[in-house]
Amino acid sequence: MSTAPKTSRISVIIPARNEAAALPATLAALADAEVHEVIVADGESRDATAAIARQHGATVVGSPAGRGRQLNAGAAAASGDILLFLHADTLLPPAFAAEVRRILADPAVSAGAFRLAIADRRPGYRLIELGTNLRARLGQLPYGDQALFLRATDFRAMGGFADLPLLEDLEMVSRLRQRGNIRLAASAVQTSARRWQRWGRLRTTWRNQLMLWGFLLGVAPDRLARWYLRGNRG
Repeated sequence: MSTAPKTSRISVIIPARNEAAALPATLAALADAEVHEVIVADGESRDATAAIARQHGATVVGSPAGRGRQLNAGAAAASGDILLFLHADTLLPPAFAAEVRRILADPAVSAGAFRLAIADRRPGYRLIELGTNLRARLGQLPYGDQALFLRATDFRAMGGFADLPLLEDLEMVSRLRQRGNIRLAASAVQTSARRWQRWGRLRTTWRNQLMLWGFLLGVAPDRLARWYLRGNRG
């Protein structure tokens, strides 16, 4: 497995669909970052997502809706040595680029991700963060909202993300674990609390755990996606 030298170019890839409200802050946080390029993979947005991305200097690529498809479309357009996949409602920490390069300089590491911080000061969210970060560190199972990053050569050798309706991040991480260690960075990304606020902290956390254990126990992602979407309608 190759390493990532200090001069490696980082491509930040953001899948987005109708993210006009969240995207400006995410892109503004990248304005002075030491990255090669920022690519927004727009999944058939009906709002100003694409226009906002271009206003902030990002490259916009179109894709059919679906996070896995959008992530692959963004990666196909990327020319960096390192691919960093960032959710549209998540802010990267200061000086993240140096940390990414340092982690991937270790040939025993197949990928990395950041610790999770949730943008809500209420104490209940600290427990969610604690559980998430323990799972990511001890079990090497970060989620996509923790800004997964890896070498572009490894990503392409693996064939990219699976075309799944849900859990494309866990499927990718499960394959990356077979190639090497997944390192958790010391710093944290800050992600929006909107999904916990919409569905409630307990309900959202419980459903996330069901999805995780269903996946680990071999339940088909299509079936898990149907359960998840049915729960959204409930």
